[in-house]
Amino acid sequence: MLMLILLLWLSLSTTSAAPNSKKSPTEAPILITAPPTEARSRFAMLDDVRLLANGLLQLGQSLREFVHKTKSQINDIFQKLNIFDRSFYQLSVVTSEIKEEEEKLKETTIFLKANNEEIRNLSLEINSKINNILQERSQLHTKVGGLEEKLKGLSQSMMPLEQLQEITALKDVIETQERTITDLLRSVKEQHDQLNYQKIKIKSLEDKVNYDTFQDTIEKPMDLNPETPDPFRYLTTNSTNGTKDINDFPADCSEVFTRGQKTSGIYPIKPNQSEPFYVYCEITPDGAATVIQRREDGSVDFDQSWEKYEHGFGKLEKEFWLGLAKIHSIAQQGEYILHIELEDWKEEKRFIEYTFTLEGPASDYALHLAPLSGDLSDAMSNHTGMKFSTKDRDNDNHDESNCARNYTGGWWFDACGDTNLNGRYAWMRSKARHQRRKGIYWRPSKGSSYTLKSTKITIRPSTQFQ
Repeated sequence: MLMLILLLWLSLSTTSAAPNSKKSPTEAPILITAPPTEARSRFAMLDDVRLLANGLLQLGQSLREFVHKTKSQINDIFQKLNIFDRSFYQLSVVTSEIKEEEEKLKETTIFLKANNEEIRNLSLEINSKINNILQERSQLHTKVGGLEEKLKGLSQSMMPLEQLQEITALKDVIETQERTITDLLRSVKEQHDQLNYQKIKIKSLEDKVNYDTFQDTIEKPMDLNPETPDPFRYLTTNSTNGTKDINDFPADCSEVFTRGQKTSGIYPIKPNQSEPFYVYCEITPDGAATVIQRREDGSVDFDQSWEKYEHGFGKLEKEFWLGLAKIHSIAQQGEYILHIELEDWKEEKRFIEYTFTLEGPASDYALHLAPLSGDLSDAMSNHTGMKFSTKDRDNDNHDESNCARNYTGGWWFDACGDTNLNGRYAWMRSKARHQRRKGIYWRPSKGSSYTLKSTKITIRPSTQFQ
């Protein structure tokens, strides 16, 4: 553009100067005067210079606006590129975690399939042996029947006494063999049932692995032994064998202590407005507390449904969750203190206590607490007012996902990745961050976070240990 303006200015200058350099043949040289011609050329050149200056100013302003606009567009492009780089990095991290999970899932699936195939082959072999034994048994029955017929015929023909004794001994031997075969069949059947039980357990484990990674609708297998009593059931008059009035049970473990019990163990209690049930009482010389949760060795799966967390599950003498309904029935009797004791993988124990109330099922057992004392950093105050959440009932504050489903176990979740004492038990401290978040985890807003080896949660009346 600048070159075009310069060329235009030069052409105008040349055009204005050219008439002055030529003379018309009709004009006499004496009629032309130099001064007027010079004045006209000078004024024309000044106008051209002004025009050129104005053009150059406008061009400079246009170039300046263009440069500013281009810089702004370049800055926007750089900002978008930075956002894209961060998103791509986060996506690559998540992708690497997913690939790691997929590799572990493939290894577990291959192992389970191999075990399943071995069990299936062993089951087929046992079935074949059972069929052969049954055939041999039928053949023995046939032979015994034939011998009995012969024995009748021989007894009618007055056989010697020695032959009759020999036949009787042979019959006893056959009966002994038949009993042995019956015992063997019973043992084989028990082994077959045991193998079927192991097969079902492997199948349920495989379903659980698939559920954790790809689907969310498969329930955990129920207890395969229907004869095992449920330690978390409510007691009735029949279950107490009529030896004790159902209204004569203590209201909680503190009353168990006041009635003279000095040894920790399992006792029946009956809170107000509730049927009696068993609890584990932790008794010290100063008093007693009701244990509502314990983790110590991973023997119980805490990734359970809402129904299980409301009813209770596990083994009272080892790992268990007492049940939200039972905890609520105890806590509504008065003012209670929640005591949390944790042990990390360095075998260091710490505790913290909260004043504690628990709402009922209509509010999904919302928790209210405030820190009281202890040497453990507070990680539960931000959970106050939260409702209880499980994989099949999402009550957390995370709008985009289900914390209980992603990090396993039921808890009063605020948002995913924070404190969870009912997570998946790990037999050693995991180095991967996403694995630690799925474990038993205590994460205060200030201070050190803990991946835990064991936990114990108890409640007691606030008037005790004063």
